[in-house]
Formats: sequence, structure tokens, C-alpha cells
Amino acid sequence: MDTDVLIVGAGPTGLMLANQLVRRGLRVQIIDRHSGPAQQSRALAVQARTLEIYSKLGIADQALALGKTGSGASLWAKGRWTARIPLGDIGRDLSPFPYVLILGQDDNEGIMGRHLHDQGIDVQWNTELLKFEQQPDSVTATVKTADGATRRISAAYLAGCDGARSAVREQSGISFPGAPYEHVFFVADTVATGPMRPGELNIYLWQNGFHLLFPMRGQDHWRIVGILPPQLRKLENEREHLTFDDVIPAIRSEAGAALEFKSCSWFSTYRIHHRCAAKFRDRRAFLLGDAAHIHSPAGGQGMNTGLQDAYNLAWKLALVVQGRARPALLDSYEQERLPVAQRLLATTDRLFMLLVSDGWWAKMFRTKVVPRLIGYAMTMQRVRTLAFRTISQIGIRYRHSPLSRTLPGLPAGAPSGGDRFPWLTLHFDGGGATADLYQQLGDTVFNLLVIGQPAPAEGLLGGNDLLRIHVVSDDAANAQELARANITGPAFYLLRPDGHVAIAGGQLDTPAVSRYLNDLGIGSAAAA
Repeated sequence: MDTDVLIVGAGPTGLMLANQLVRRGLRVQIIDRHSGPAQQSRALAVQARTLEIYSKLGIADQALALGKTGSGASLWAKGRWTARIPLGDIGRDLSPFPYVLILGQDDNEGIMGRHLHDQGIDVQWNTELLKFEQQPDSVTATVKTADGATRRISAAYLAGCDGARSAVREQSGISFPGAPYEHVFFVADTVATGPMRPGELNIYLWQNGFHLLFPMRGQDHWRIVGILPPQLRKLENEREHLTFDDVIPAIRSEAGAALEFKSCSWFSTYRIHHRCAAKFRDRRAFLLGDAAHIHSPAGGQGMNTGLQDAYNLAWKLALVVQGRARPALLDSYEQERLPVAQRLLATTDRLFMLLVSDGWWAKMFRTKVVPRLIGYAMTMQRVRTLAFRTISQIGIRYRHSPLSRTLPGLPAGAPSGGDRFPWLTLHFDGGGATADLYQQLGDTVFNLLVIGQPAPAEGLLGGNDLLRIHVVSDDAANAQELARANITGPAFYLLRPDGHVAIAGGQLDTPAVSRYLNDLGIGSAAAA
């Protein structure tokens, strides 16, 4: 075959998948019908779970250097400041990145594209997928290159990361039910001064919608996202006549006359759909990111969800292609990620409709009740924790996945099969300095955490180079740290490469661990 995996689409999802597969030793080709990377972007929020994945990839520091940490969100209604949502430490003790990072999709693509290049792989731009055919053991794609020539690429698997108009999805005959929202959005890259709280996301709620002002790196640099006022929708149909100057009066009417725009380097209007593919896989072809699901921008979830799609699929594809796991492992991609997308679509749709509904009560609720309600609720630690878990995506879990098993012996509230194992600082293997658990765990192997009990006898789980065993020392400091996660010894956790719990239990059950790995074809049983 020409390559192990052909990736169609070089947006954030495609680039993440390519990076993850290459670092796991697979041959990858990535194509995109566009002439080059995006120069502007609408996606701006990089959530904690994404930064955790970036850290494993070795690019988190680059993202932090380019982005701007959101210290908080200020809510405004009818031009008046009404409440503040603290964001700077909202996820303290929950993630090594306890905040939201404001960084444009174009910058995220640039970071991942350069990292992929450093690994010897470049995007094949101006290369369009024309068609593909599936055989029992391969996929053959026909592509058109910049000079108009066609060529065929043979791959073991095909990954459709090619956006809302995905050729992979359409040619697979997978339906994409949903509909567009009636509202028209605009985005503008500006230099502006005014009453905005510096360094914070400023949310202006008004009777007919909202404006979001994102602080970007640079002096007085703000990215504005909002709903196009109804009176301007007619002009929007004649795009060449609609400019940011047309929108400024509407923004000032809500944000205040003191808001002054010094320049605008980019302005665009767009519409948003809410759709989810009926399935995420057709034999050897997979759908990820916007090719699989698109929804409102409420909560800053879109780009991050696509990146998690890629992270979920990558370790499974790598093991299967290398013959180190049974092909049935790939079934769990759709089983785990489709429910996540469906829940996200429902949640963001409800939130979005609350923000844009035209009813009298909705307008009153949006401008009078919501700011005060959110401001009060965010003073409570339990609400702040729940909000961070949800928005940051660290709360995503796969408890109903066939890969998730929970055995007896764990206290109530302890992490279970399918959960992301919590971020902790612990002593390992007999004491010594405390260590960041996430830094200890490799994400190309399975990790067995043995807590409050001896390690398994030599040979019982030995000889498997895809398994690492970590013994958590039985001491007071560890007990206090583990208690934050409702873990009391003895306990054991087998973690998947992506950090989610495969098996959880009390007393170490080495036969159960061995059976689990053998069921997947990892270990003594040959993958077949």
C-alpha cells in the first residue's frame, strides 16, 4: 500500500490525527483541496483537555506562548456591566491547565502543521479527493492534484476530516441530518478601545442576540463574534456591499458609545448549522470533526471536539494497523464518540436558542435574569467545578463503552471504567519526590496504576511492551491526594493510552487485566 492512513482534510482535526499516527509509527498521507492553511478562523477557545493532549504531543508551550489565557468573562446587558465569571483558576486541582486559552484556529493549525513537518510529513495542498473504493483489506482513492492530473492512493484506512461538506461522508452515503440556524453571524478582527474589561472575554447580551469580544495577543486587539442585526440581513445577501462599518452602530448601541474601533483587518459573515452524521464509520472509512458533527459556537466546543475525535481514534488505528490489536477495537470509535457528539449538539442547541430566542420572556430572561443568575451561581465552588468539567471537556467519559469495565471494591464516587483518570501529584515506587501523574504516563501504551498494594508478581503481567506498571506509594501524602479523587486503597486502574479508565477495581485482579488485554489482542494473544 502507498500509506497506512490517508487523511482527507488538513484542518485542526486532520492535523491532530496525522501527528498522533506518525508519532505512533504509522505511514500517513494528508491531502487538502485548498491552496494552503486558513488565514483567519472563527474557532478561538482551546479547552483544558485539548491542552492536555497538546502537552503529550509536545506543543502545549507553543500554544500558551501564542495564545492569551482567559482570566475571566465579564457579562454586560444593555451596555452595563452586570457580572463576572472567574476563569483564571476555575479548574485548579482538576487539570494542569485550569483555564481556557484564547487562540485562533489558524494558530492551532500552524502549530500542528509545523510539528507534523518536523516529523517529516507535509500536507499535500491543492489535492482533492474525487472518489474512493473500499476493498476488504484496503481503500483506493482517486485524487486530483494542482496541475489537473489524477493519481490513485492505496491505504489501509481513510479518515474524513474534510469539514461540513465532507466528500468522504457523502461518498460513503452517510446521512447528515439537521438544519441551519436562521441567524447570520459575523466575525471581525479589530483594534478597539472602550469599556471592555481587558484580558477577559466580554459578553454583551442584548434583546436580539449577543456580541462576544475575545482578547487577542497584541495591544487593544479584539476578535468580535456576533449576530448580524436583522436590519442588515438584506445587505448580507449582497456580501460585496456589507462591511464592518455597517455593523459598528449596532455594536455601539449595545456596548456603549465609548467603544471606538481604530481598524478592522478582517470581516466576514457566515451561517451555522446543527447536524450530526448518522454514523461515524463505513467499514474502512471514518468521519471526524466537522465532517461528523457541527453545532453552534456556544461554549467553544467545536474545534476541541474534533481534536478529541482524532485522539480517540489514533491509538486504536495505530494498534490495529500494526497488528497489535484486533480490528474489532475500531468499532469503539463510533460507540464512544457518536454519543458525545449527540449530547453536545443537544446542549449547545438549547444554550444557543436561549441566547437568540425572539420571545418577550426570552429577551427579558437573557438581559435581566441570566447575568445575575450566572454571577451568583459562579460564586459556588460546586457550580464552578461542574462548569469547568463540562466546558473544558475533562468530564467526558465512556462508561457505556465495551472498552470500559468496573470491578467491585471501589468506594462511591471513585473514578470508574470509561472516566478520564483525574490529574494528581503522587509519590511512585517507594517514595521520593512527588511527580505529576500525567507526566509519568505515556500515551502510546496502557498504564496500570497499583494503589495501596504490592505490584503484581514478576511474570504475571510481564513480557508485554504495551503495558507499563506504576506502583503508588502507600503514604499519608498520597492518601490525602488520592482522597481528592475519592480513591482509597487498595485499588487498581488500567488506563488506556488516551488516559481513560479501561478497568477499575479494588484488590488487583491480574487475571482480569490479562483477559482484558487478550480480548483486545494485546498481549499473549495474537491480533487477528
